[in-house]
Amino acid sequence: MAKAPKRAFVCNECGADYPRWQGQCSACHAWNTITEMRIAASPQVARNERLSGYAGNAGMSKVQKLSDISLEALPRFSTGFKEFDRVLGGGVVPGSAILIGGNPGAGKSTLLLQTLCKLSEGMKTLYVTGEESLQQVAMRAHRLGLPMANLNMLSETSIEQICQIADEEKPQLMVIDSIQVMHMADVQSSPGSVAQVRETAAYLTRFAKTRGVAIVMVGHVTKDGSLAGPKVLEHCIDCSVLLDGDADSRFRTLRSHKNRFGAVNETGRIRHDRAGAA
Repeated sequence: MAKAPKRAFVCNECGADYPRWQGQCSACHAWNTITEMRIAASPQVARNERLSGYAGNAGMSKVQKLSDISLEALPRFSTGFKEFDRVLGGGVVPGSAILIGGNPGAGKSTLLLQTLCKLSEGMKTLYVTGEESLQQVAMRAHRLGLPMANLNMLSETSIEQICQIADEEKPQLMVIDSIQVMHMADVQSSPGSVAQVRETAAYLTRFAKTRGVAIVMVGHVTKDGSLAGPKVLEHCIDCSVLLDGDADSRFRTLRSHKNRFGAVNETGRIRHDRAGAA
């Protein structure tokens, strides 16, 4: 007989977990934000999914002497944008999980589409779109005059299916646009919910670290300008970047809020017009 789905109570504001419902979240002190969710995960995979986003569970559990750990510079590759590279700490680190957020119309998708189109001429890339159709993305690339011959595209929102295809395609860089529309079958809640965002981001981070593929996740921001989603999301990713700027402005500001491979609060300016980002 199949076991009943596990029940948990999660704060919609910060993502804190509780064994039972309570009126106020003890972590962020918000009232009436704790809701019940069901997780239909089997015991064999439950632990892996809960811990999948953290470096300590990346499948390399081996005791090492501190003096034996290599201090060689991390390998990186350029995005093709000097300002973007600088905010990331000098480029993209293979196997890293990056979250880039911004208001609607800030240019997140355009910047990443340009980046992948350029890089696809020299490496294998995969752009996964869950919000726009493939035709819409192709129209934007055509309008911007981007090289389109080598960029692999996928329209999908199932994380399990995306990772299965990525295992077959073996990209070096993959974009997920956006994390708020992705979902996992074992998480019994709607896409965009605290539980789905947390588990899908953790699953993707685990995939990045075990496969050596750099993954960039697109995220939305809240009204106060912070990245939407549970606070635990900030802990499992390696780098968090905000793209800020009015839709009428010619310039956008990139700012790193977290970076395990570079300086925090590093900023960069990118010109944005009808020709795209530059």
